[in-house]
Amino acid sequence: MVNLNTLKKMDKDDLLNLIGLETRRDTTETLLPVLGAFAAGILVGAGLGLLLAPKPGNQLRDDLKQRLASGQEYLNNTVGRVSETIQQQGTPSPTRNT
Repeated sequence: MVNLNTLKKMDKDDLLNLIGLETRRDTTETLLPVLGAFAAGILVGAGLGLLLAPKPGNQLRDDLKQRLASGQEYLNNTVGRVSETIQQQGTPSPTRNT
């Protein structure tokens, strides 16, 4: 038997479960896993496309090295800009005594 004190301690999901119902799922709860799986599929497809490309192995490896190096350079530049922005926002500006 459920008394008033235990009902007060229950949250919405517990009460709905007690009568055999559940909360309606949000659109984002349904959409985000689908988009994640789609993105993973795109990455796997792109990787397989690169590996199965009609290029000689040496040329393909050189292309991949260049792309990875440019991606690493881009990330380093982005991290540097973000850290500079954070440092600029974190340092107090000099105040003028007038």
